[in-house]
Amino acid sequence: MPKRVISGTVIKKAGDKTATVLVERKVLHPRYHKTVKRFKKYLVHDEQNEVNVGDTIQAIECRPLSKSKNFRLLEITKRGEA
Repeated sequence: MPKRVISGTVIKKAGDKTATVLVERKVLHPRYHKTVKRFKKYLVHDEQNEVNVGDTIQAIECRPLSKSKNFRLLEITKRGEA
């Protein structure tokens, strides 16, 4: 089974080696046929502590690293303004 890759923006540094990533997706509303935004937050493992708030990153699914952390950092796509 292939691993999921998510792309999102870092909104918070959540402790040591952890970042909170907000992933936004656009879906078509079933009744009104309008594109609406859906958001979800994921905890991502950052071994080198190299991401900052505002960065756009890609993360890949891995084994559970804690109760709620199932993704690890794949790459930093774009650095934020800081």
